[in-house]
Amino acid sequence: MDWSKTKTLFIITFLILNLFLGFQLAQKKDGSQLETLAEASIEEMFASEEITFTTLPKEPKEGSLISGKMKIFTEEDVKDLKNQEVSLDSPGILKGIFKEPIKLALIDETITQFVKENIIEGNSYVVWDVDEEANSVVLFQHYKGQIFFNQANISGLLILNLNENDEVVSYQQTLIPEIEEHEVEELITPTDTLEILFNNKHLTPGSEVTKMEIGYYPLFPFSESQILAPTWHIVIDGKTDLFVNAIEGRIIKKTE
Repeated sequence: MDWSKTKTLFIITFLILNLFLGFQLAQKKDGSQLETLAEASIEEMFASEEITFTTLPKEPKEGSLISGKMKIFTEEDVKDLKNQEVSLDSPGILKGIFKEPIKLALIDETITQFVKENIIEGNSYVVWDVDEEANSVVLFQHYKGQIFFNQANISGLLILNLNENDEVVSYQQTLIPEIEEHEVEELITPTDTLEILFNNKHLTPGSEVTKMEIGYYPLFPFSESQILAPTWHIVIDGKTDLFVNAIEGRIIKKTE
């Protein structure tokens, strides 16, 4: 064996490998710099239009569609519920009436604790809205800390009905008990999401983005089998809720 030629071959191979890795690193660095410059230019545009926002989320950068079926509640499911009369007449919708109304302080922590203690799989829900005029509390299901935005859907929804003394008198509940994750995909960044809203005149000069979070939105409302997509929820001026599909960049039109 000619060790001199073998040594030379190894050296050439390592040189080629180093050059390839260096090229890959440079490409990655250039891509990162271009992304940073693009975000900077978008933020400059927002500044010129006097559009302000709080600190935008850094994560997640990837996500996937999720799916599941609405739970059909049974007599076995409700047998351990205390102080309640329940109805299973509507498939997938559990209706409960408290024999003795329960006083409820209208703060998230207290509501969450009440739900955990009195509702089937109560830890699956988070508070979305407290409507004192309608005497109700709306909670949505969540998955790994990300909420199901339920404006156009009845799956994963819990509504507590109150009387004039802020006592819970009844509720309606739906649930997706088992969630399946699908192929992971890259998500549109928060900055690009705001640019989409701006270009479509949903984000106007002088606006303030008061909240931005990631969650899930149903692709096919009012269906027993649900597919939900990662979705950015944006609140404008503390009152207007907007939703953008975080994979496709599509602005979701809410269904009342």
